[in-house]
Amino acid sequence: MRDVELPALDAFLKARFGPSASLTAVRTMAGASKQGIKEFGYGKPVLVEYELDGQRREAVFSSMRGDKYGHQFYWDRAAILMFQHETSARLPGHARSLALGYVGAGGRLVLCNDIEEFFVLQEKLPGHDYYDDLERIRRGDFRPSDLVMARSLAAWLADIHQTRKADPDLYWRHIRNLIGSSECILGLIDEAYPPDFPDFSADRFLALEKRLLDWRWTLKPLHHRLAQVHGDFHPFNVLTSEDGSFGLLDRSRGEWGEPAGDLAAMAVNYLLLGLLMHPETPLEFRGPFRELWDAFFEEYLARTADAQALEVIGPFFVFRCLVVASPQWYPGHPPAVRQGLLRFMERVAGKPFDFRQPETFLC
Repeated sequence: MRDVELPALDAFLKARFGPSASLTAVRTMAGASKQGIKEFGYGKPVLVEYELDGQRREAVFSSMRGDKYGHQFYWDRAAILMFQHETSARLPGHARSLALGYVGAGGRLVLCNDIEEFFVLQEKLPGHDYYDDLERIRRGDFRPSDLVMARSLAAWLADIHQTRKADPDLYWRHIRNLIGSSECILGLIDEAYPPDFPDFSADRFLALEKRLLDWRWTLKPLHHRLAQVHGDFHPFNVLTSEDGSFGLLDRSRGEWGEPAGDLAAMAVNYLLLGLLMHPETPLEFRGPFRELWDAFFEEYLARTADAQALEVIGPFFVFRCLVVASPQWYPGHPPAVRQGLLRFMERVAGKPFDFRQPETFLC
């Protein structure tokens, strides 16, 4: 964080406590630069002395520095400081938080006051959910423009994935989150499936999780693959227009990650809708959604020559299959379709992926 100017700190105190507040001194905290045998620390607090209504007061001003332990970005650090602000006073004997704020343009200290929730206001893009196009196809209206769109989406991914970043820690964080996050694989296993789920027993989930630990160590040396990603590239986050253009919504799970994650997020929906279109043959993947699947992968590989993406896509398909096979999120699936998705998930976690032979992962 940039150095804080004293006039900005004085203005912040007045914003928080009123015009009678006045900054008198800022001092280095005793022991702030030395923590005994604990050589690593996250913050650098300073002692703030001020007067309020003629009374001498003291407070501690602290922020967090970025590091590789899940605090690379300011929003990571903001979440921790928000937690401390909200909960400190609820713990007996704990120091109370007096204010929560952020450093704005020009070094301003801006007060965040009386917070219950945050929100974001975004522009409205033209178009409709890409999922609506896929449902139209499932009803029998398959158009040449649909293949063009699948290729356009793959081309867009190929373009953004060209931007790479040399940062092993971010890649490892991405893989940890994929497996262990409450939003991702382990969270879905715990929360999106009942404990006694008849279509996938606890023993099968246990075996799946053990395979994922192997995947973590398979992926760990591949940090050179860290690329710009969308992070949640599925049909409800793509808006398409009749002129063939499209826009994107709800970027998630980090700015940087494994490109194969974006591929799996979209492709699993072609698989899902293909099985729903022909539920009587759950061991097959055919028809228009198979054509979209082939076009999507072919276009991406033609533009990137990234065959390694297919070698590492397994655990990302596991994540996406857990979503689309969930009885909580998709309760209306015919049993054969749900079981087909779960078989695909189980097999793609255990053997090399070949997009040209998806049937081998359904049987």
